[in-house]
Amino acid sequence: MIYVCVDDTDSLNSRGTGRLARAIAAKLSKKYPVEGVTRHQLYVHPDIPFTSHNSCAVIHLNTDNKKNMDNIFEIAKEEIYNDFIEGSDPGLSVAHESQIKPSLIAYAKDAKDTVLTQKKARKLAENLNIRLEGLGGTEDGVIGSMAGLGLAYMGNDGRFLLKDNIRNLLGSQFVEKLIEAGIDAIYTLDGRLVTKGIIHNNADKSVKPCPVNGKCILFVDDSKGVFQAIKRN
Repeated sequence: MIYVCVDDTDSLNSRGTGRLARAIAAKLSKKYPVEGVTRHQLYVHPDIPFTSHNSCAVIHLNTDNKKNMDNIFEIAKEEIYNDFIEGSDPGLSVAHESQIKPSLIAYAKDAKDTVLTQKKARKLAENLNIRLEGLGGTEDGVIGSMAGLGLAYMGNDGRFLLKDNIRNLLGSQFVEKLIEAGIDAIYTLDGRLVTKGIIHNNADKSVKPCPVNGKCILFVDDSKGVFQAIKRN
């Protein structure tokens, strides 16, 4: 698996990082198999500049060919530059799963509750031989970009912005349709597996499953007598 992470690519009046990540994924999918795109929540703190939620996005590519990594980086970089937003401070990183060592996992976990620095992110990338670049502004996006790699690799953080055909199903759907679209399982928050029935959701929205132990899991709330899809960070 190869991971591509983008962070801090937007402004208050622009499209979000998630939308850009999906655009990059669409471009990459012409040459490489895209497993999905995940969103990861980072630390919200007065000392950390961010647009609205301080999240990064990671594209998961189902390929092991390290020779393609420079090309993957350049495709993503070009897409960011083509859609550059004034006032943004983007960071971009690309890593093969073999480069994601315990030190990067520790850094990624810290990024959820600690103020980190560009210096630490860049030194970590250098030591792990991970390609990391700031692509404009203050380049603070390199901090979250490194964190996203570790969070995505762990397979237990964030939620999917793109996975198979899930985004094509809007509003309430039968369980069977959601499973066919790419969700591995549906659970209530108290641990019951949901295998049949209707999952209720906003009419113009797709459900928001989460990575759990490397699987795509949708959580639902049934406190009001129906299965209501919920969104988790």
